[in-house]
Amino acid sequence: MDAKKPGTEDFEAVAETLKQLCDAKRIRVFWLLCHEEYNVTALASVMEMSSPALSHHLRILKDAGLIISRKEKKEVFYKACDTDQARLMHRMIENILKISCP
Repeated sequence: MDAKKPGTEDFEAVAETLKQLCDAKRIRVFWLLCHEEYNVTALASVMEMSSPALSHHLRILKDAGLIISRKEKKEVFYKACDTDQARLMHRMIENILKISCP
């Protein structure tokens, strides 16, 4: 089997993705979005954060390709992406916290 050996840029991409989850609040936001779609107001309430502070975390997660958004009238809703990368991050959080999500 002749598998491609990962290059430096591949490892940099992994490090960049992991770096996005270096904040406890951001990890919780991502984890919540893995289970339910939220608008900013509802998620800010659950997180007990201001909307601007939450928006900062959402932008970082979206730029990292871990969450997606959709607009419905004036509301923007967020949820975790259905990608291998997002599923892996979710499983990693579950494993570290020793929880099983519904």
